[in-house]
Amino acid sequence: MNVDYPAVLVAKYSGTQWTMDGDKYDGLNWLDTSPKPTQAELDALWPQVQYENQVAAVEQARLTAYEQQSDPLFFKWQRGDATEAEWREAVAKVKLENPYPPAP
Repeated sequence: MNVDYPAVLVAKYSGTQWTMDGDKYDGLNWLDTSPKPTQAELDALWPQVQYENQVAAVEQARLTAYEQQSDPLFFKWQRGDATEAEWREAVAKVKLENPYPPAP
């Protein structure tokens, strides 16, 4: 397993102080007063961090697509220039094109 230790530390140990020399656990220099997490602890968190990063990417992609595709239809619907069904179809299409990853 190829773990991105800085990504795990940023996501799960925010507010702690550390530096990283390279990309291996052995390069982790723990500067915080809290106990240094073990390699096994960080390895166990990696799938969840990957999932959370993938979800964040999907949400950003959806936001962009909503702004470009469904939001204009929403405002047209509010003005009476489109139907609610057209707007809802556009929203459904964005969700279909940008699915969430399966949970770990």
